[in-house]
Amino acid sequence: MIRRLSFRIALAAGLSAACLPAAHAATLRPEVGKPLQKAQALANARNYRGAIQQINVAAAAHGLTSEESFVIEQLRGSIAQRFNDTATASKVYSDMLASGRVPAGERPKLLLAEASMAFDAKNFASAVTWYQQYLKVAPTDAAARGYLISAYYQNKDYATAGRLQAEQVAATIRAGRRPTEEQLQLLAACQREGGDTLGFGNTMVQLVTYYPKPDYWQNMVHSAQTRPGFASRLTLDIDRFELATGLLTKTDDLMEMVELALQVPLPGEAKAITEHAYSTGAFGTGPQAPRQQRLRDLVNKTYESELKALPGREADAQASHDGNLLASLGEEYVSYGQYPEGIALIEAGIRKGGLRHPDDTRLHLGIATMQAGQKARALQMFRTVGGREGAAEIARL
Repeated sequence: MIRRLSFRIALAAGLSAACLPAAHAATLRPEVGKPLQKAQALANARNYRGAIQQINVAAAAHGLTSEESFVIEQLRGSIAQRFNDTATASKVYSDMLASGRVPAGERPKLLLAEASMAFDAKNFASAVTWYQQYLKVAPTDAAARGYLISAYYQNKDYATAGRLQAEQVAATIRAGRRPTEEQLQLLAACQREGGDTLGFGNTMVQLVTYYPKPDYWQNMVHSAQTRPGFASRLTLDIDRFELATGLLTKTDDLMEMVELALQVPLPGEAKAITEHAYSTGAFGTGPQAPRQQRLRDLVNKTYESELKALPGREADAQASHDGNLLASLGEEYVSYGQYPEGIALIEAGIRKGGLRHPDDTRLHLGIATMQAGQKARALQMFRTVGGREGAAEIARL
């Protein structure tokens, strides 16, 4: 996630480590230009010590002009940087920048070189300082801004890194472009390390929106389940989501889900999960196969008996003083795939009121309408789900 900026990027920006600047070479006196040309040749031959000796010869020439001094130190710094003598290169560039004699067109290159070397040396506090100075003269350099954010992150200033990264992501979206996966990953890391739970959740939504990978879905599920106040009664809803996104595949987890569906009771859903498990090979093989067959037999028996009993239970639900029985009966109809009947009963339960967990019921109505192929209506219903026990997070999922 955190990228590396090597000295080659700085060289590509104009600091050629093996080449005497052509714009200045013609104006150098022989006692300066000749040793610098030798230094260039020695550097190309990988003789760093010899190259620096020749640069020192040039620097010892009498009566150096400001231009000659600049070329000497620029070549000293770039050769030192090329040979990973970052201490020398950094001091040379720092002294040049402090001298006030650096031409305006060369200043950004030296600042970027300082920033890149500090970043490579893992001196992230210094990298932040140099990138800030560089971006004042090159504010449109998006890559450098990215490295500045990375430097803040590595320096454990998660709040600043997260704020700047969020601004970059927002600007990208406003421009009609998709944020890169790396941008969102870094933003999520800043928010996670900085304890910004709400921001982290929102960024995970963006990740699964733009890059719907199982790991991101799993992170969102984990975030929903571990929020303070999450109600265990919503475990089946979490399982439903994991099954729909391909996250729930383990045999034991599928068996627990079947058992949960039977307890609700939602025998139609229990049967659907059981048959899915057999069709994928999760059930029916290995040492647990007999137990799974007994569970299948129980599911089938319950499925048949409850299906026959459904119509006779509606009168009692209608006569109840609140809407809980109507909503529960509607959910059971939905589990059998009888969506019009089930949706109508859940809606009747909501209208009647007095629900023990109204947000759960709205969540289940959204799921039912989605299963019935009414996506727009389902989305509308999901947006009405609130509360602090987990139903709202599952609705957002």
